[in-house]
Amino acid sequence: MISNPAPLVGPVLTDLDDAAWLATPTPTPVAGNRPAYELRTHLTVSAAEAAGPARLTATAHGIYEAFINGARVGDVELAPGATSYRKTLYVQTWDVAGMLCEGENELRLVVSDGWFRGRCGPSRVPDNYGEATAVIATLTLGGSPLAGDEAGTPAPRRVVTGPGWEVAVGAIMAADLMDGQTTDLMRIGREKWEPAAIADTPLTRDRTRLAASPAPPVRRGELLPALHISRLPSGRQIVDFGRMLSGWVRLSDLGPCGTRLKLTHFEVLDANGDMTTRHLRYAPPFRKEPYPLGQVDTIISRGVAEDVVEPRHTTHGFRYVAIDGADWPLDPGRITAIEVRSDLMQRGGFTCSNRDINRLHANTVRAWRSNSCDLPTDCPQRERWGYTGDFQVFARTAAFLDDVGGFARKWLRSLADEQREDGTIPNAAPDTGTDDSSPLPDLSGAAGWGDAATIVPWEMYRAYGDVEALAEAYPMMRRWVERVERVAASDRHPTRAKKHAEWREHDRYLWDTGFQWGEWTEPGVQWDPRGDFGIVATAYFARSARILADTAEILGKRDDAVRFGELSDRVAAAWRAEFVDATPKSAQSGMRLTQPTQANYVRALAFDLVEPAQREDAAARLAELIRKNGCRLSTGFLSTGLLLPTLADAGYLDLAYQVLLQPKEPGWLVMVERGATSIWEEWDGIDAEGRPHNSQNHYAKGAVSTFLHEYVAGIRPAAPGYTAVEIAPSPGGGLSNCQAILKTAAGLIDIAWTITDGVFRMRGETPQGTPTTLRLPDGGVVETVGGRFSESCPLPEATDISK
Repeated sequence: MISNPAPLVGPVLTDLDDAAWLATPTPTPVAGNRPAYELRTHLTVSAAEAAGPARLTATAHGIYEAFINGARVGDVELAPGATSYRKTLYVQTWDVAGMLCEGENELRLVVSDGWFRGRCGPSRVPDNYGEATAVIATLTLGGSPLAGDEAGTPAPRRVVTGPGWEVAVGAIMAADLMDGQTTDLMRIGREKWEPAAIADTPLTRDRTRLAASPAPPVRRGELLPALHISRLPSGRQIVDFGRMLSGWVRLSDLGPCGTRLKLTHFEVLDANGDMTTRHLRYAPPFRKEPYPLGQVDTIISRGVAEDVVEPRHTTHGFRYVAIDGADWPLDPGRITAIEVRSDLMQRGGFTCSNRDINRLHANTVRAWRSNSCDLPTDCPQRERWGYTGDFQVFARTAAFLDDVGGFARKWLRSLADEQREDGTIPNAAPDTGTDDSSPLPDLSGAAGWGDAATIVPWEMYRAYGDVEALAEAYPMMRRWVERVERVAASDRHPTRAKKHAEWREHDRYLWDTGFQWGEWTEPGVQWDPRGDFGIVATAYFARSARILADTAEILGKRDDAVRFGELSDRVAAAWRAEFVDATPKSAQSGMRLTQPTQANYVRALAFDLVEPAQREDAAARLAELIRKNGCRLSTGFLSTGLLLPTLADAGYLDLAYQVLLQPKEPGWLVMVERGATSIWEEWDGIDAEGRPHNSQNHYAKGAVSTFLHEYVAGIRPAAPGYTAVEIAPSPGGGLSNCQAILKTAAGLIDIAWTITDGVFRMRGETPQGTPTTLRLPDGGVVETVGGRFSESCPLPEATDISK
C-alpha cells in the first residue's frame, strides 16, 4: 500500500486568474533529446508572510516540479498527469507554509516534455498537443490558509508567472517519459538565464480546460533494494531487483567527476546473463526498422560524494538495470528501484492453500501496479498506452485490488474527451502517439475496445455505487452505442453481402464492418484484419446496449431505458439468427454455434445472448471444447477473464478449477512455473526453451483474479457499492483453505474458509447494518444484517454436471 503523506490540497483554480503562461524556448532539439527547462523568480518575503499561510497553485503543458529555496514542493510525481490536453488540464495546489523565509526567496519550476509533447505510445510520436512546453503558477502569501480570501482576513499577496521570470537549461539535459533522462550534474550552478517569454497559443488562452482531478496523484511507492549485482567481461554490471516494476532507479554511487553512467532498464536476461530486449522490438509492415525502445538514463557525475540522482521526468518498466561506465564494483546499498504509480489505496487481498495460485495473484497485483501510473496502461515498457481494451477486461479485477473509483473516473474523462464527433472511441485514452504516417486504415472503434465506454463505467458503478460518476459517463456511453447502431445498419461484411444479396430483417443489427480486433491473440488462430468478426462485435453491441438501458433506468431516463433495452433485445435476436446453427442436425444434437470456439460460447453465456432453454446446451458445448483441448483454454484477449466465472455459473466448477490449475500452455500457472513475477502478454512469454516473447508485464490476463475473489473466496456485491453483500464461496481444485478481504465504503468484508475431514467451515464479517446473504456449498442460505458470522456444512460431492 502506498502512503499519502503529502500536503497536496484541493486546487484553487481562481489562483491562476492573474497568472500568465510562460513558454519554454524554441526551436527545440529533436524529440527524445529535449531538456527540462527551469523557470524562476525571486521574491522578498516579510517576517509575517514567512510565518503565515502560503500555497502554490500550478500546472503545465508537460510534467513539472516546483522548488522553493531549493527544496522540492510536495511528493507528487509526473504532475499534472496524463490528460487529453485539448479538453482537460488538471491543476495542483500545495500548502507550502513554512518553506519560505524572511528576506530573499526563490521559486523555481522545472518542466519537461511529458505526455504533452514527448515521444508517446508504441510508435514514439512526439508533439501530440504542441511543439512547446509551458507552465503557469501562483504563489499566494497570507489570507486564508487553503481556500482563498475570507471575510476578516488581510488580502493575500500573489506572486504569479509572467514578466520578470527567467528560463534556463539546468542539469536535466534530456528528458522523455519513454526514452529516458540525461542528468549532467556538472551543470548545476552554471545555468545561463535569460528572460522567459509569455506563451500565447490557442491552448494557453483556453482556461476552461482547467479542472480538479478526481484521481489520487502519482507518488513513489515501494522501494526495492538491489538483490544482486553481476559484472560481465565487458565491464557492464547487471543489477537485479528481484521482480518487475514500473518506476526508476535512485543511484548515489556515481564515481569521480566526469564519469558517464548509462542505465538501461530491461525485463529478462539472455543465456549469458546479459541484457536482452529483442522480444520487445516491434516494426509494423510499413517500417523497415523497429520503433526505438528507449528506457535509458544517463548520469554525468560531478564527483560530489553526497550527490543522489533520481530521474523524476521519466519512468521505466523493468526488473533489471544494465549499468555501463562504472569501472568500480557498484555498491548494492547505494542503488534502489522505486515503484512509481498512482497513489491508490489498497482495497482487497487474497490468499489460499495453493502456493502457485497465491503467486499468480501476487503477479497480477504487480502487473496492475506496474500499469497504473496515472492511467491504466497495457505495459510499462514498450507502449505504455491507455488501451481501452485492456482496462475494459481488467476494471472489475482492479476494483477489488485497489480503490480505483477516482482513478477510473479520471481516465473515463479522457476517454470522453477523445471520443469523436460520430461517437467513435479510439483505442487509447489519452489518444497520444498515433503514427499519422501509417498507411494502415483507421484502427479505432473496434468491439471490446470501444465498449470500454460502457463496460468500465458500469463496473465502477457495480463496485462503488456512484450514481454521479455514472451520470457523468452517460453521454459518452450513449454516443458510443448510437454510433455502433448506425454502423451496423449502414453496411454488411463483404462475405455476408455476397451470400445474401438482399438485406434480411436482422442484418441491420449485425455489427460486422469497420476495423475489428476480434477475439485477438486467440491461441492457434491467425488474425486476419479482413475477416468477419461479426459474431464478436454483435455480441458487444448487445451487451453495451443492455448496459446503456440499465444505466438509463438508474438515472431516471425512462425513454432511453425502453429504447436501448429494445435495441439490445433486437441485437441479441439478430446474433442468434445469424450465429446459432439452425440446421436439423443441430436441432437434434442440441444448440450449437456456427463458429464454435470457446470464446464465442463464453460470450453467449456471459452476455445472455442465448435463450434460457439454450443455456444448458451452450454450456455443454463450451465444456466439450475445453475437454477436447486437454482441459486447456483457447480463449483470446476479450473472453479469457470471463471464462472461469462463466463455467462456474453454468455448473462446471470442477472444470473451471482444472483450467485454472492447468500446468501446460496455454495456462496461467505456466507463468508461475517459469518464474514470472508479473503477468505476460502472451501465454508463452517465456517459452519452454527459455526464450522471451513480447511484453513480460501486462495485466490483462490477470483478470482471472476475479474468479479468485468472487468465486473461490465468494465476495460479491449483491447491490451496487456493496450496500448489500453476498458471500458464496465455491471451493474446489483441492484447496483446503482461503482467506480474502475487501474494504468497502461501509466497512470491511472479511471471509475465511477451511475444509477439514469433509466439513466446510467459514467465518468472517461484513459491515454492520449491511444486508448479507451467506451461501454455503451444500445449498444452505443464511440471511444476516452484517457483523460477524460463522457457518459450516458437510462438503458435498463434486457437482460438476459434466461428470
